[in-house]
Amino acid sequence: MPRRVALPDPLIGRAFTVAEARSAGLGEGRLRSADLVRPYHGVRARAPDVSTTSALAAAYQRRAPASHFFSHLTAARLWRVPLPRGDAAHPLDVAVLKPEGLPRSAAVRGHRLVPQGVEVTERFGLRVADAASTWCQLGALLGHDDLVAAADHLVLRPAFPEAGDARPYVELTDLAERASSYRSPGAALLRRAIGDVRQGVESRPETHLRLLIVRGGLPEPEPGAAVLDSRGAFVARVDLLYRELRVIVEYDGEQHRTDDRQYEKDLRRLEHLRELGWTVVVVRGSGLYRHPAETVRRIAAALGSAAG
Repeated sequence: MPRRVALPDPLIGRAFTVAEARSAGLGEGRLRSADLVRPYHGVRARAPDVSTTSALAAAYQRRAPASHFFSHLTAARLWRVPLPRGDAAHPLDVAVLKPEGLPRSAAVRGHRLVPQGVEVTERFGLRVADAASTWCQLGALLGHDDLVAAADHLVLRPAFPEAGDARPYVELTDLAERASSYRSPGAALLRRAIGDVRQGVESRPETHLRLLIVRGGLPEPEPGAAVLDSRGAFVARVDLLYRELRVIVEYDGEQHRTDDRQYEKDLRRLEHLRELGWTVVVVRGSGLYRHPAETVRRIAAALGSAAG
């Protein structure tokens, strides 16, 4: 059996068009090889090179008209919005502004949007709906708690921002303004959700935990708060804080257990907070999602003890 022709370096790690492949000297037989997939008409790639939403979106954009951009769930993923598990990356949500024709392609869900309020921007080199428009589009797709979690993510100013990733993606005031003027499906859910959005929340479970606490009739804690010692020196940043009662609620997603150094660091941080007189309630995934009433009871007990 003849050896398979190696792909030229410029075509590795990304999707490429058939025209690019031919220009690089690849023939029809090579383009039909079993190691290449066809995510879209006229596009080829190695399967590992189109295994993420951004890679699939890049593959589509290589052959799409300039009027096409990504919206809805696909845009949310490109904005790194935390979405419910099991939310499939396919098909891609591709939009145009009216009166352009509806995008039609395999593995694509087409949308025609009214131009008012929608801004097409660029993210990771991809044409995408702006963050506020993306959140509004999620109003018809997500439940209340996940809409709040999505907005918490979009308005966040991280304590340790990632280089080259300007945050927040949208200001909370601008998001509230868009929600108030939105008239498409999901508008009522957006207006309800915006009242629960807070600055400083760094994960979807932290949003869910905060909302659970408030629904349980307890005072709302301060999210993403800095704890200081008696001299005003920084000690730690915590998930949820009752400052006056000196009670901290921390969500432990257990992902750090796969990293021994990080896990030990987290344990030492919580021990130090307790040594300084803070009551720390640690909530894990089972407590949040399988035993929410027990979690509310534990937090209520901590608050009651602290109040004396």
